[in-house]
Order: sequence, then structure tokens, then C-alpha cells
Amino acid sequence: MIGTIIGAIVVGLIVGALARLIMPGKQNIGVIMTIVLGAIGSFLGSWVTYKLGYSNSNGGFEFIPFLVGIVIAVILIAIYLGVTGRRSTGPRV
Repeated sequence: MIGTIIGAIVVGLIVGALARLIMPGKQNIGVIMTIVLGAIGSFLGSWVTYKLGYSNSNGGFEFIPFLVGIVIAVILIAIYLGVTGRRSTGPRV
């Protein structure tokens, strides 16, 4: 149980961080929200790929659900930034 929670946090951090790197500009969100949105993106990415018929027959690293999770995390971060109105802290012109 504890290992599963820690694993979800680590995967959420990795997926969220990669999603933020892919997005253009600076996102003004914290580490906790990055982990939360990354974990949700990872979960939804796995769920969507398996609902579309993906199966990992070799038993190794699941690359396709990981990539879909990153894409979904990018979308979730964009939605979060749109809803909260947080923008980059650069100078306004």
C-alpha cells in the first residue's frame, strides 16, 4: 500500500515535470500541483490506452500509456493555468 502511494507520487512527479517541460513558457505552479496533475494525467493516460485496446504483451515498461499520460498532463496543466489565471511572472509590455 505505501509502496503504491510512493510509486504514484514518483510517477506523477516525473509525468508532471515532463509535461511542464513540453509546454511553452513558464508555468507558475507549485511542485504539489505538478505531482497531482502528473499523477492524474498518468492514470488517465493508462486508462485511455487500455480502453482503446492497448496491451503490454512483453511485460516491460509501458511506453505508450506513459506518453499518453504526458499529453494528458499537458492538457490538465493548461486547463489549470486557464482556470486559475496564473501566468508567467515576467515583465508586462
